[in-house]
Amino acid sequence: MSNYNQPRIIQLEEGWNDQIKAKAIDVLIDILDNNFEGGRKGFDPGEYIPIYTTCYDMCTQRSPYNWSRDLYNRHGETIQNYLTRTVLPALRQENGIQLLKQLRVRWKNHVIMNNWLKKFFTYLDRYYVKHHSLPTLSEAGLRHFKIQVYDVIKSDACSAILDMVNQHREGSVIDKDLVKNIVELFEAMGMGNLEAYTADLEAALLTGTSEYYKRQCQQWIVTDSTPDYLIKTERALEEERARVADYLNSESEGKLLNCVENELLESVELELLEKEGSGCRFLLANDKSEDLQRMFNLFGRLEHGLEPMASIVQKYITSKGDECHTAREERLKVEKAKEQNVDPEFISALLELHQKYLNVIRTDFAGHALFQKALKDAFVDIVNRKTGKYSNAELMSGYCDRILKSGGGEKLSESEVEGKLDRIVQLFSYLTEKDLFAEIYRTQLSKRLLTGRSLSDDSEKFMIAKLKLQCGTQFTSKMEGMLGDLAVGSDYRSEFDARMRQDNFSTKLDFSVQVLTTGFWPSSKTVNVVPSTEMTKCMGEFKKWHDSKHAKRKLTYMFALGNATVRAVFGKKSYDIQVATLQAIVLDALNGGVTYTFTELAEKLNLEEAVLKPLMHSLSCGKFKVVKKEPSGSKINTTDTFMANPKFSASTRKFRIPMASLDATHNVKRVEEDRTHAIEASIVRTMKARKTLAHQSLVAEVLSQLAFFRPNAKTIKMAIASLIDRQYLERSADDNGVYNYLA
Repeated sequence: MSNYNQPRIIQLEEGWNDQIKAKAIDVLIDILDNNFEGGRKGFDPGEYIPIYTTCYDMCTQRSPYNWSRDLYNRHGETIQNYLTRTVLPALRQENGIQLLKQLRVRWKNHVIMNNWLKKFFTYLDRYYVKHHSLPTLSEAGLRHFKIQVYDVIKSDACSAILDMVNQHREGSVIDKDLVKNIVELFEAMGMGNLEAYTADLEAALLTGTSEYYKRQCQQWIVTDSTPDYLIKTERALEEERARVADYLNSESEGKLLNCVENELLESVELELLEKEGSGCRFLLANDKSEDLQRMFNLFGRLEHGLEPMASIVQKYITSKGDECHTAREERLKVEKAKEQNVDPEFISALLELHQKYLNVIRTDFAGHALFQKALKDAFVDIVNRKTGKYSNAELMSGYCDRILKSGGGEKLSESEVEGKLDRIVQLFSYLTEKDLFAEIYRTQLSKRLLTGRSLSDDSEKFMIAKLKLQCGTQFTSKMEGMLGDLAVGSDYRSEFDARMRQDNFSTKLDFSVQVLTTGFWPSSKTVNVVPSTEMTKCMGEFKKWHDSKHAKRKLTYMFALGNATVRAVFGKKSYDIQVATLQAIVLDALNGGVTYTFTELAEKLNLEEAVLKPLMHSLSCGKFKVVKKEPSGSKINTTDTFMANPKFSASTRKFRIPMASLDATHNVKRVEEDRTHAIEASIVRTMKARKTLAHQSLVAEVLSQLAFFRPNAKTIKMAIASLIDRQYLERSADDNGVYNYLA
């Protein structure tokens, strides 16, 4: 049996008093109390290792000499005693900023003490704490500080911090590092979370912030204009954001800014927006772009902050539209002339108004949906309000005709034309009577194309493409067909001319025919006029050629849509007169100095009174009186006589004699008829799918399907009644407000 040296047993009091307390704890406390005099920061390895070894030996001795529990308890008692006997009394002697400075020192010392004690008693953490599920030495040290110090002085520390924050808000220079250090203490007291910081500091900070900015609001709202107030608010938000970055927890930023927003913005939003001489309306009226952007950005921070602002913007734009309508009314009164379906000044004013506030919404309000809706709602009201005899659909179409017609009054480059058309289509998008616009536009397009007065094919195609993008293929298919007819027509004319030369067909006329597809072009009054002998001869030749190519197609001549250039000689001067085909036929009938009464001319040409009167008026009562009427006057009577005007003279050799349209009143009637058909078709289509439907549901469904116009409920009700009479629908026997579909 071998012998070995038994390790010496260390008794509790011996190890604690002679080694741990005397050589570690007392020395550490002395270092802390003397503020690290002599530059000593802690223990060197020669001092630390023996203490650690003593603790290790005392924790690894066999029971009953294993002192792990006793050392763990004495670790806690040491910290607790130091905190209650030294730290807390020192803190209680201070207040305000001095309290915070003392607290910073004591907290820093506590962290050092906690770290060194953890090092000395490391073996406890490794085994005893782990096996007995106890708080670690670091956690235990923090808990003691929280209970013995933090819970006692946290209220005073919080008040001191709030005082410093308010001083900072008032422009004073403060020790930001000191505040940051104490905030970190509050964070640490959460033991891994922010509960202590939130409950003990942040809550009071938020309350104080609200109270501070409430006082500021009460002062600023009285003394400052809205832009100045918002500049101060913007600065306050920036300062609070910087304050968080400098010395507060980042989690507080949103809450802190919310307090500022509630007090400086939400509580007085309407007062700021409506403030006389500086509110939102004033800023819009004076083009204060920078102030509007600031207003948008600030009120955009609130959950519903932009809604009141958007409402003001909508009302303001509507009021500017009212001014445009009022100006048109005043102009119509002053001019006292016959109102026309073209008012470029009015439409230009609407275009400028729309462009201006479209740019405002894009730049100042970042294209926000609420403001886009405000613009839309305002212009839906403006564009669909009728001032004068003509609707805005007619005025807008007339404006387009003026731009797209050569000699229309405006000399524009191609890019300028496209820019104006692009803007008019934007305005058109708000129009509820899109079908009326389409009908009038198509009629005017046909006149431009058939009279050769279209500015350019490219401009016409550009406009049609814009309308197609806005309303779909169905809306523009006929317009595209019209352009297609003209493209094919040029080939037809070349082929027919070649045929006439081949057959040695001679004529005094420069004769050509434009073949139109009936479904594409606006319906026009068919005039069965008796053309001149030479014209009849050419027409017969064209019919033979056309029938040889298209035997199944029927040709109907539309003399009201054609045009001609007539060479006329009055005295010694000759003129080239641009007229409609009907006018040319009348001039040919009066050629050679013959005189006809109205009745005789009507019989000779087989023309109705309603057609011949505007014809003769254009030739005898207009600017160029190439026909002499007896008796003279500005009105055509059936008793008048007509002859070529032998005394006619004009300053220009070439001129055009316009003629009133024979279909001037038909557009609106045609549109109304088409609308009736569309409403009835929508009702039948809906009821066929649903079989049974309540009145309000049916009305809503029909309105959702009609894209190009918006009928009122009364019109839909009348259409339903008509369909019931014609046995497409019936009223339910159980409920008079419910309809059944009849197959």
